[in-house]
Amino acid sequence: MKDISLLMGLVDFIPVILFAVASIILQRDLYNKMSKGAFALFAMGTLDIIFAGGCKAVYKVLYGAGICDFQALSQMFFPLQAIGFLMAGLACIAMIFFRQGNTLYSAAPPVFAGTFLFITAICLGLTMLFVSLFILAVKLKKKFAITIFTLSFIFSLIMGYFSSKDFTLATVNWTAQGINILAQICLLAGVVSLHKAGLADLVIER
Repeated sequence: MKDISLLMGLVDFIPVILFAVASIILQRDLYNKMSKGAFALFAMGTLDIIFAGGCKAVYKVLYGAGICDFQALSQMFFPLQAIGFLMAGLACIAMIFFRQGNTLYSAAPPVFAGTFLFITAICLGLTMLFVSLFILAVKLKKKFAITIFTLSFIFSLIMGYFSSKDFTLATVNWTAQGINILAQICLLAGVVSLHKAGLADLVIER
């Protein structure tokens, strides 16, 4: 039997909500810096990540409450989150390093079985996303944001490590949830810092 409780499922919504708030702020501030295609890629990617986390949390709530064992909600987590991070990361890299006059097109990669591909995609997407955030923080001269984004990135990588572990164990679940919450708190704090520093009005020179 999976060692999943109702409380564990409810707590799992916390990092999802934190990431959603950070994503909405970033979408508003970066809208005028991306081509329509790149922004669509970023928006789709972040929504994909939020949806993936929400599905996993709903699965835990349903299972923890003894309602049902809806495996599909849990199994779609890795593919959706991996593709989401990859899309968001590519959009941010395009914004930083390429002119945004033309629409950027991207095809979502096919879904394969196994976790290695998804973990790799998540790590690549996370790296591209945070490199872009670091560059924006440097341009706005926000040392606090650089520090807090670094912590968020480290926590996210640790979370990636735990993603390969047995999530049917309560100890693994609670540890991963705690790390994920810390990662999203740091991300949100950094995003709010950039927003207050005038990210929406920043002109990106390439």
